[in-house]
Amino acid sequence: MTTAELATTLGAEIEGDASVEITGVGDLRTAGPAQVAFAHSSRYWPEAGQSGAGAVLVSKEAVMEAPKPVLLRVENVEAAFAEACALLAPPPTIVPRGIHPQALVAPDAKLGADVAVGAFAVIEAGAEIGDGTTLHAQTHVGPGARLGRHCRLFPFSCVLDRCVLGDRVVLHSGVVIGGEGFGHTVDAQGVRTCIPHIGIVVLEDDVEIGANSTVDRARYGETRVGKGTKVDNLVMVAHNCIIGEHSVLCAQVGMAGTTTLGRRVILAGQVGLAGHLTVGDDAVVGAQAGVPKDLPGGQMYLGAPAVPRLEFGKSLAHVASIPKLKEKLKALEARLAALEHPSP
Repeated sequence: MTTAELATTLGAEIEGDASVEITGVGDLRTAGPAQVAFAHSSRYWPEAGQSGAGAVLVSKEAVMEAPKPVLLRVENVEAAFAEACALLAPPPTIVPRGIHPQALVAPDAKLGADVAVGAFAVIEAGAEIGDGTTLHAQTHVGPGARLGRHCRLFPFSCVLDRCVLGDRVVLHSGVVIGGEGFGHTVDAQGVRTCIPHIGIVVLEDDVEIGANSTVDRARYGETRVGKGTKVDNLVMVAHNCIIGEHSVLCAQVGMAGTTTLGRRVILAGQVGLAGHLTVGDDAVVGAQAGVPKDLPGGQMYLGAPAVPRLEFGKSLAHVASIPKLKEKLKALEARLAALEHPSP
């Protein structure tokens, strides 16, 4: 589309040539004359002004001297760029509706209307698949599992026995929903025996689970992930965890068993949570933090053990002052030595 058409679609104010043809998106450094890029803060305005992109999305207050590309001024730069990506993305891969001849579907499985089942996918006895759901090649749906409408399972993802997915759930490649929980009894000789995990996993509507992440089945009852929650790649959610609606778990987060997150909780990369604790609504836990006990909601936590952000900042300031204190201590020791042993 032309820059004029793109501006109209995004509700942007255009500065520059309205006839430039845009066919894709790119970043400020590498984008070419047929691509649109974005500069979401003043830090990137100088680079945006010199970008080789055909157009750049900037905020309405952005100030640049003699910019080279066409400027598209918007209220929310990141949201507008996301919309531009959707508009200019390559067409999605369409999996043909129906059952591939090399798929294996149990005779008593129930498939809704307009379902797509790819090659070597397996749907076991008693499973139910909702209308419009897509199972890519080599996916697995276990006995008695239930998938809602318009779900999408990418290759090598698994939904195991009796687990339940709501509508529009997305499982990326390598996801395992309903694997056995990690729990053992230990006898007097130290021999470990696995504890049976007879519960299930429930993923509510609009949940998305990233590649190679796992959500373990409950020891009893449910492991539950709330509506709209987004889970990144390589995340581990253990048995009987409860995750509130619209939460975000970034890469390599690990949740031990029976941990509860409130609504809209954000866990940054590599956060680790001990078991049997609760994190309150709207809490944000910074990258690599360790959470050994309950955290009230509504604030940010950093460090290991995790503490409120301001407390963590004070601790860092104290650590940074140690070299100066060390020098002062040396000077005081020298003065004390001089007083105790004065020169003749």
